[in-house]
Amino acid sequence: MVLRRGRLFTVAIGDGALKPISAVDAFGPDIDPRYTWYDEMLVSADTVAVIGYSYERGGTEVGLFNIDRTGNLSYRSTYHLRSNDYYSSRNYASRLIGSKLIFYTPLYMYPDSNDPFAQFPAVRKWHKGATAGEFQRIVSATRVYRPEGQINTSSGLALHTVTVCDLAQGDFKCEATAVLGPPGRVFYVSPESVYVWTTDWSRYGQQAAQRSMLFRMPLDGSGPSAMGVSGSPVDQFSFLESEDKHLNVLVRADSGGDGMWNAEGANGDVALMRVPLSSFNDGSESASSWDYHRLPKPKGYTFQNRFVGEYLLYGTGSGWGAPENKNKSSLYAVRWADGEINEVSLNHGVDRIEALGSDAIVVGTDGQDLHFSSIRLGNSAEVADEYIRKGASQGELRSQGFFYKSDGPNSGVLGLPISVPGRAGYRHLFEGSAAILFLRNSSLHFEELGELGAESDKAVDDKCRASCVDWYGNSRPLFVRGRVLALLGYEIVEGSLKDGRILETRRVNYAPQRTQITRN
Repeated sequence: MVLRRGRLFTVAIGDGALKPISAVDAFGPDIDPRYTWYDEMLVSADTVAVIGYSYERGGTEVGLFNIDRTGNLSYRSTYHLRSNDYYSSRNYASRLIGSKLIFYTPLYMYPDSNDPFAQFPAVRKWHKGATAGEFQRIVSATRVYRPEGQINTSSGLALHTVTVCDLAQGDFKCEATAVLGPPGRVFYVSPESVYVWTTDWSRYGQQAAQRSMLFRMPLDGSGPSAMGVSGSPVDQFSFLESEDKHLNVLVRADSGGDGMWNAEGANGDVALMRVPLSSFNDGSESASSWDYHRLPKPKGYTFQNRFVGEYLLYGTGSGWGAPENKNKSSLYAVRWADGEINEVSLNHGVDRIEALGSDAIVVGTDGQDLHFSSIRLGNSAEVADEYIRKGASQGELRSQGFFYKSDGPNSGVLGLPISVPGRAGYRHLFEGSAAILFLRNSSLHFEELGELGAESDKAVDDKCRASCVDWYGNSRPLFVRGRVLALLGYEIVEGSLKDGRILETRRVNYAPQRTQITRN
């Protein structure tokens, strides 16, 4: 299934097929899709949920579709959740656990409003002519929480809302829990809880430590807990709820959360906060200064971080901007359990950090070439190997652009979209990737298998009506039932591994108004 440029598509791959089946608009027949971005898709049993944000109707839009056993799609209904803009350059609004669709949305509070309840979480079923009066509140007074102690209102307040909707219920029944706090936010979902780190924007960019509040909201519906904290995480990858019942969070002193572009401008000193889950309280108590372990501050601007195995890894690279001419940078590897720090020297910037089993890979540019460095994470962290793809850049920046398929304890195949050299990161919103590059990992040694490329010269006008910029990207590798596929815009290219190389076997163009299959 593919969600692209305001439409839903299905392509059959069972029994070795590669055949477009169905295509429908990602919105209802009576909805004007202008000024709405349909960017997230989740599937539960025979229900497809498309998540968007409507700047015209003002809220989170959830379109529900049916998919039958043959892959045909049909529209079911649309619902609106009252919310403010939740978009982030790195994070997403929705998660799916079983049949439970989980949303995080902020609602900014205005105490002088004539009707304060008009700002509370609510849902309505969409129909032509729907009015604001049809919203039904989904949070009771007893499910709205505020921490003990004074809340600074100089930068405003937000009702940080976690909404759970059961897709197994045909009537889209939703329940919400909300916490009142400062407007800046980063949220993280663990298997048991949603964490929302709220930050006071009035202190953003100041030298003094930011005062923030961290909320823990269990998914079982029990009441939230909180604690006072300092600084702010960069994004959702700054969190790890570890099996030893601790929460580990990388924070920076000058960070305003991950709303829109804030994650790209995080700055200031760096620390690792590590607290036992049992220390969460009613918000009247704060994490101790002993709970923060000061870490080295890297040079550079666009900050990347990731927990991999027993390590926290972080560094800086080019991000959404123009590629920096950086032939040397530092990757910091921190054992999160005891705070031991390693500094690893790289021949490129840190633009992507991913797990390779219990080890890691760091991808980054030196300004012209794309580097892939494998990082062995044993008693210490060290570079095991480096592969350089001459004259290339990352084709996608988001986490889902990369995929690694292991086929043994120390081996597997990875895929990553690539593009032309020197391309600024933001260009992936407007330009497709040139190809998906595939590398084999053998005990952290990389060998190129080849690439599956796009045929951009055969692009057709899709008469796009909505979401005509691919905010969350349009290319990624797919490893499905032993098959290797490359999604490249409206093309799906299949390859096969033979004699250590990947060769194209066929491709399909599933663009609307066009179906074309070619074989090699």
